[in-house]
Amino acid sequence: MRIVVAGGGWAGCAAAAAAAKRGAQVTLCERTDQLLGTGLSGGIMRNNGRFTAAEELLAMGGGELIAAADLCARHRNVDFPGHRHATLYDTARMPVAVENLLRALGVELRFETRITRAAVRSGRIASVTSQRGEEFSAGAFVDATGSAGPQANCAKYGSGCAMCALRCPSYGPRVSLCALAGVKESALPRPDGGTGAVSGSCKLDKASLSAALRTALDERGVVITPIPRALVRDKLALKACRQYALDAYRDNVVLLDTGSAKLMSPWMPLRELRRVPGFEQARYEEPLAGGRGNSVRLLAAVGRDDAMRVLGATNLFCAGEKAGMFVGHTEAIVTGTIAGYNAVRLLQNLPLLALPRSLACGDAAAFARENFPGLRVTFSGAEYFERMKQLGLYTTDRAAIRARVAKAGLTGVFAR
Repeated sequence: MRIVVAGGGWAGCAAAAAAAKRGAQVTLCERTDQLLGTGLSGGIMRNNGRFTAAEELLAMGGGELIAAADLCARHRNVDFPGHRHATLYDTARMPVAVENLLRALGVELRFETRITRAAVRSGRIASVTSQRGEEFSAGAFVDATGSAGPQANCAKYGSGCAMCALRCPSYGPRVSLCALAGVKESALPRPDGGTGAVSGSCKLDKASLSAALRTALDERGVVITPIPRALVRDKLALKACRQYALDAYRDNVVLLDTGSAKLMSPWMPLRELRRVPGFEQARYEEPLAGGRGNSVRLLAAVGRDDAMRVLGATNLFCAGEKAGMFVGHTEAIVTGTIAGYNAVRLLQNLPLLALPRSLACGDAAAFARENFPGLRVTFSGAEYFERMKQLGLYTTDRAAIRARVAKAGLTGVFAR
């Protein structure tokens, strides 16, 4: 059983882990020189309904990456506008922790390996080829290449290349395995008539902030500083992360401590940022052009079923933003786990698993499919979090979550 995963973000790593645990020989091809993709500038776990989804995954035996993030936490149970009980992981420690985990599971990691061709016969992928001409044959494939980039899209739908963590100029633009297989991709239509969405946050060099801000971040994990009224700019409609599209993020500089200072804004002109008290010497860490713009996402999702199998390709699965308008690390891990698990079941000639809607993970997968491509879905806010609360799916009671998983007959399913 050989499986190839394209893309080493949170979704691809989760797919690789799930498949390797079931005994498959897994090769993960990552375009850049390190794992986690947008997770390199992320850092937020367990906020709002993501707590419930994370605990469901743990109860189902698929929570290795959740546990790794817990071990890399800088702060736990952090509250900030619109969000409660968040865990903030260290974005510097996290990629190495995940790499070590995957190697321990036997996953072959191929860095700086960009998939550029796919051999497709009758809707089935036989092999893929890298930019160096390396051919990878497998029985099943997982596309976790995301939906951000390349530079041309950031220029067309945004303000140009912002030099973000995806580093297209250095490692080449993102290539979609689904597109190589001839599968139609869809972009998010925005209510304002635009296309796609802008990454919702930046990273500031913590050392460039005032001593008072650094101390507050280290101690509390969150700092909220009012923006002078003349500098307030409304960019909320552009954010990929609609759960942060609240007035508090328009009227204040909201910082979270992820090792760097995570700025909860898609961008802010540097000269204006430096007029906010405590930010007089502020410097962007990622993207480097965070004073001008950010990467554009949600441009390349595909149709799929609730087992994460791509419509129109018999042995191709998808995860993360590729699997719908999902936003967030936990969402990527959930879809990646389902995709990797089912890729192996396909090769074992077993029925594919679609999680039931009695679980938040299963309901979110179905809800995103039903509302594709016009609605962004996240466990932590906006429409889907409200749905979780209305259906009684949201809870922080670990015992209740384990009981829910047990009632569905899925305790430890991803570990079996």
